[in-house]
Amino acid sequence: MIRINLDVMMAKRKMSLNELSEKVGITLANLSILKNNKAKAIRFSTLDAICRALDCRVEDILEYIDEEES
Repeated sequence: MIRINLDVMMAKRKMSLNELSEKVGITLANLSILKNNKAKAIRFSTLDAICRALDCRVEDILEYIDEEES
């Protein structure tokens, strides 16, 4: 399972969902889906824009969780 830690990075950068939405250029609804781990996919261009806006790396946002070990 892939976990999206967008909320963690946003908190570390003290950035609101509205601010990130404006910087990245995607809707609040789509960002909310990502933030709440409801997304089934993400475009590389969106991931790139989020990493640029939050000044972080992909691995700061995406985390692999082995379901058999949890």
